[in-house]
Amino acid sequence: MGCAGIAVNSVIPGIHQSRTGKVAAIASRDIGKAQETAAKLDIARAYGSYEELIEDDDIDAIYIPLPNHLHMEWSIRAMEAGKHVLCEKPIALNAEEAQRMADTSRSTGVHLAEAFMYRHHPRYSRIKEIISSGEIGELRGIHGVFTFNNAADTTNVRYRKEWGGGSLYDVGCYPISAARMILGTEPEAATVQALISPEHDHVDMMAAGILEFPGNVALTFDCGMWAAFRNSLEVLGTEGRIEVPSAFLIKDARILIHSEAGTREEPQEMLNQYALQADEFARAVWGEKCSQFGPSDAVANMKAIDACLESAYTKQRVLVRQ
Repeated sequence: MGCAGIAVNSVIPGIHQSRTGKVAAIASRDIGKAQETAAKLDIARAYGSYEELIEDDDIDAIYIPLPNHLHMEWSIRAMEAGKHVLCEKPIALNAEEAQRMADTSRSTGVHLAEAFMYRHHPRYSRIKEIISSGEIGELRGIHGVFTFNNAADTTNVRYRKEWGGGSLYDVGCYPISAARMILGTEPEAATVQALISPEHDHVDMMAAGILEFPGNVALTFDCGMWAAFRNSLEVLGTEGRIEVPSAFLIKDARILIHSEAGTREEPQEMLNQYALQADEFARAVWGEKCSQFGPSDAVANMKAIDACLESAYTKQRVLVRQ
């Protein structure tokens, strides 16, 4: 649903490479754009409205990469039409919207998932295995960064505040979701400092913060859309640390484990994370496996983001709503 860059450049090619998925149709509010994209990416049908895609009986599931403020509306409309939904991150503008989407998934009996592609690469299962083995000792903290510089493009939808613009929504959600996934618990409070830019409709162009987790463990992170590119994660323990040099956009699949014994490198296969995401989604739809990341996970992630945004704009420590 839509011809966003993430769909055209990453998700659709990933579905093409998946074992389970087929892109049968694409819709845009501009029929010419839909037809052009369909021809470019070998998609059989092109529609000039989102409604036509929803009404197509041959479509099992819909991927939604629309601007953030449209995620809830079109996800719910698709689910009410009996379509399974893979919705781009962040799944909604706040936890209340995410909960409405989760409730619709439950009432309609269709699958809803948030599109965090990086989580489906097996290296994250391996990271959790290393932690569980005790090799790096007790966990003391996680540090994640995700920044890039696109500030010159002031017309970009990322810089429309009412549309869900800002770095916490766009890239801060990655280290937040990663910490929740690795720790297996939910954060209790957030303290965030942000660069709010008047020339970018007062969205947070940079944000740095701390999320407090149970057991005196914290995620420290920074994210931004007005800084040099960075994309890494570190898990710190009492006896060592795990370094993920290319944590979210996979340009380097290695895991580095540093300990008193030295540094060892575990090479990981350079798999297409978008293809893995498509396969996991399909198998959940078919009931072949339980989804690792269902609607409740998306709601919990939005609760953390809500607290981070409130802290950024109020300059106060904010409790995460449980």
